[in-house]
Amino acid sequence: MRTWVQRSSLALSCSVKRCENVITLEPRTLNIEPVSSGIEERIMRIGMGYDIHRLVAGRKLVLGGIVIPFEKGLWGHSDADVLVHAVIDALLGAAGLGDIGQHFPDTAPEFKDISSLKLLSKTYEMISSKGFTVQNIDITIFAEAPKLLRYKAAMQKNIAQTIEIEQDRVNVKAKTFEGLGMVGKGEGMAAQCVALLKIS
Repeated sequence: MRTWVQRSSLALSCSVKRCENVITLEPRTLNIEPVSSGIEERIMRIGMGYDIHRLVAGRKLVLGGIVIPFEKGLWGHSDADVLVHAVIDALLGAAGLGDIGQHFPDTAPEFKDISSLKLLSKTYEMISSKGFTVQNIDITIFAEAPKLLRYKAAMQKNIAQTIEIEQDRVNVKAKTFEGLGMVGKGEGMAAQCVALLKIS
């Protein structure tokens, strides 16, 4: 009779000898070759971004690079695209590159009224230079009005094209604050984003 005992990477083969009701174990070490999974090792990084802007009269409302008809727009140094700003912060965070204010300060004249998609493109260049690729983006925008359902696909397309991934890797959700707080009272909009990056 032969009994196998395996502990971690070491297996013992024990020959069992019976002699006058006495059992003698003779351990022998077996070499076990590691089994390759065939899967390339990858490092995954997760980042979270958040942004909030006030709504004011006399400004265009830009979300996800789309100009949306509305009585107010978001206040900011750039086009104040709160959705794209959250994406930028998530990507920078996952890559360990700080935040949007560090790279695109609101005191720099070159960023005055700039499209946030251009800032996103610059961000993508930064993370790409470190060897990162974007796996997926999940965004939630918080706004009491207007309704954003009809614009979600166009937002996803703009972001996907800018960071060079398939559109189905970008998800946009819209939620209200049920009348609570600054967003719920229609005084502003907020957005949060989770991004997953891969580096080989």
